[in-house]
Amino acid sequence: MSSNRQTIAWLAVIAVTVLLLWAFSAILLPFAAGLAIAYLLDPAADRLERLGCGRTLATALILGALVLVIAGLLAGVVPLLKAQIFALVERLPEYISAVRDYAKTLVYRFTARVDPSSVEQMRDAAGAAVVGSASWLGSFAGNLFQGWMVLLNVLSLLVITPVVAFYLLRDWDSTAATIDALLPREHAPTIRRLLAEIDMRIAGFVRGQLIVSAVLAVWYSAGLTLAGLEFGLVVGLAGGVLSIIPYVGSIGALVVSVILALVQFDGLVPVAIVAAVIIVGQVAEGNFLTPKLVGERVGLHPVWVIFALLAGGAVLGILGMIFAVPVAATIAVLVEYAVERYRASALFTGSPPGGEGA
Repeated sequence: MSSNRQTIAWLAVIAVTVLLLWAFSAILLPFAAGLAIAYLLDPAADRLERLGCGRTLATALILGALVLVIAGLLAGVVPLLKAQIFALVERLPEYISAVRDYAKTLVYRFTARVDPSSVEQMRDAAGAAVVGSASWLGSFAGNLFQGWMVLLNVLSLLVITPVVAFYLLRDWDSTAATIDALLPREHAPTIRRLLAEIDMRIAGFVRGQLIVSAVLAVWYSAGLTLAGLEFGLVVGLAGGVLSIIPYVGSIGALVVSVILALVQFDGLVPVAIVAAVIIVGQVAEGNFLTPKLVGERVGLHPVWVIFALLAGGAVLGILGMIFAVPVAATIAVLVEYAVERYRASALFTGSPPGGEGA
């Protein structure tokens, strides 16, 4: 088969795959979650195999341990989390009123020193920005959580995902060998190299970022609670979980915790302590946790990751967010490979490879 026909055939396979993912996106969430779990736990299963454990037993042990850890965390944290969430919802109108009054005071002080026409223009611009942001967030949330499908997805996650994860993890190596045997022989070494690079980036980012998020969740929750902030557990856990998206978790936790502190405390010292907890966590993340656990070799720029997650969530909801990082890593590796080929081509050098320039 000629190179052009091979290219057309692979493009057709990719197009059909994307079309099928889009067509069945409403039911793919538990399968995607099971695939993600199997991918993340495959190194642990391989390690147990090298120690003499059978693949099926290794899979059962790993998934069983994971279920026990999750159950233990839920049993210990959920009651406290539930109590704080209910209390926060109950007092939310009070907090909103306090924040509104505080904002009115700031606006009054600001408008007293600024030309009235400028204030009116800024008010109109701010109103337009708020309306636009609300519309975008509403659309994003609507795609992310689509009515009754949320309940169905949650139930399917609880029932189907463990089964899918078990079988995918058990058969991971044999499935990989089958796919490798189907690669076109002429391009197999190049495809393997690119797949290895993609795997390194996905694994480095996801596994490392999950550990970073867990560490930050513990730090934020403990620090804010010890600082005396009401609902510190909720804010800390949410900030830690969202830290898997670079900067989003820490910035969100800082804004929310400072607003709550301004409403709850009379002086500025407690507010500064609350802010310091988040800032110390962010400094530790940027200077120690992320460089050590994620590493510079991952090669996924934070802006690219944020865009991929938002785009995936807007297009396919939670399913799109699961696939966002793998797709972003794949595109990054393919772009680098295209640049590498371009630098070796006559388009860049100005002469045929190995030839003399005119």
